[in-house]
Amino acid sequence: MKMNMRLLKNGRFYTGDRQQPWTDAVALVDSRIVAIGQTAHAWAADSHAHIEDMRAAVILPGLVDAHVHLMWYALSLADLQLRDLSREELLATVGQAAVAAPSGTWIRGRGWDQNLWDDTRFPTAAELDRAAPDHPVLLIAKNAHAAVANTAALRLAGLGASSVDPSQGRFGRTAEGALDGMLFEHAVDAVASVIPAPSVARVVTAIRAAQSTLMQKGLTGVHDVDGGPAFSALQLLHQENALQVRVGKYVRLEALDGLLEVGLRSGYGDAGLRFCGLKLFVDGALGSRTGAMLAPYAEEPENTGLLTLEPDALRTIARRAVEGGLALAIHAIGDRANRLVLDVLAEMRPLNPALRHRIEHVQLLSPEDLPRLAHLGIVASMQPVHCSHDWAMAERYWGARCTYSYAWQSLLKTGVTLAFGSDAPIESFDPLLGLYAAVTRRHERDGSPGPEGWQSQERLALADAIEAYTWGAAYAIGQEQHQGRLLPGYFADLVVLDRDIFAEPPEVLLETRVQRVMVGGEWRYEA
Repeated sequence: MKMNMRLLKNGRFYTGDRQQPWTDAVALVDSRIVAIGQTAHAWAADSHAHIEDMRAAVILPGLVDAHVHLMWYALSLADLQLRDLSREELLATVGQAAVAAPSGTWIRGRGWDQNLWDDTRFPTAAELDRAAPDHPVLLIAKNAHAAVANTAALRLAGLGASSVDPSQGRFGRTAEGALDGMLFEHAVDAVASVIPAPSVARVVTAIRAAQSTLMQKGLTGVHDVDGGPAFSALQLLHQENALQVRVGKYVRLEALDGLLEVGLRSGYGDAGLRFCGLKLFVDGALGSRTGAMLAPYAEEPENTGLLTLEPDALRTIARRAVEGGLALAIHAIGDRANRLVLDVLAEMRPLNPALRHRIEHVQLLSPEDLPRLAHLGIVASMQPVHCSHDWAMAERYWGARCTYSYAWQSLLKTGVTLAFGSDAPIESFDPLLGLYAAVTRRHERDGSPGPEGWQSQERLALADAIEAYTWGAAYAIGQEQHQGRLLPGYFADLVVLDRDIFAEPPEVLLETRVQRVMVGGEWRYEA
């Protein structure tokens, strides 16, 4: 078989190797890097080598989003986009959709955040009823741990004043006890479950179309945490050779019995589509004040959030999974949730020490728990943009506890491996925006809270932030010997930028554009 030999020269390649961070040339054979620097330059003499002049561009290892809801993102492009809208704008948008849609069809939307409104009350079913009286409506909050439904949607779900709160969930109620339309945690499922589920074919079409947008932002891979038909759709795309980015796949709790029955273990697959393990949720979110806390939320003395898995249930599930060879990726926001997860993973570690477990979000830790992730070898899978967008909300509801929130630098100093992502579509999957948040801890729109950023002691150096989007993400799924570096033996996954993000202030990250993206030695995106 004829080899595809290529020399990329005259570039400023950031290798990700702290001992040799820069090189000016990279040689490839097929999908992998075989030489860098002077050794690579020697390939120019080979008549079979294709030579490309990179024109002094800055080139990074392929960027990976370590926490994405890929199916949800792809399908949600057809939903109402409610991010950053005021209450009045949200209701007007729903009203316009109702005029355009046939009576009785579902209106769905996502992204609203009442914390940004002048009146921070949650939206209500009554408000939605006035905007869309003849359509069932379900609008998912930005944090995805709450939603609001109108009366038609509640009625289709068989819900009324006498409905009992589901386990690990809660219905919002009026002072008289009637349902007010708000749904928290597992209560969202009571309405969402009556909406027809998407077919695998629809998911395949949606993901196929969404991939170019991912690469446009510089992503060569994602770690997907969606349930439902997402894994089937990804397998079909992979079989067609239509997956343009690498995918590490986690599945949800409902798949556990099937995984154990067939003996599917973490690490199965290849570099294009790799099965990674089981995604669990143990609490809610900050925005809905359902993240599980050791002490109550400020302003809400009776509220310590919700555990969506009780400790005994989590232990039972974790033991079954780990004994079956499944790594765990566990959502934990509040300090009580993070402590519970650390306790359980400490108990599970002796059962299979080789598994790479991770905590998703790690938004708030108590100081005594902060060193435990590194001690237990747990990856901190975190999303920098959550910090820059939610800092004011964290201060309001967590108060002095914020000293240990989004504690990237403190965790890094303990020796933990960081893997950064976005939680898209909850936030933008733009990794350059994530890098800006990681090194500044400031909102990209107005620079708030100020020049030093929020809790500035937790800012990261640019090299550390890039590592969390490259090698750290690869480490989280056991691929650190193959992905995340521009070194011999690694896959030729790389991102060409239009400016030097290392030589200018962090604000340049907001202006930087991706020029080209290579995955496995193939140029798959060009601006």
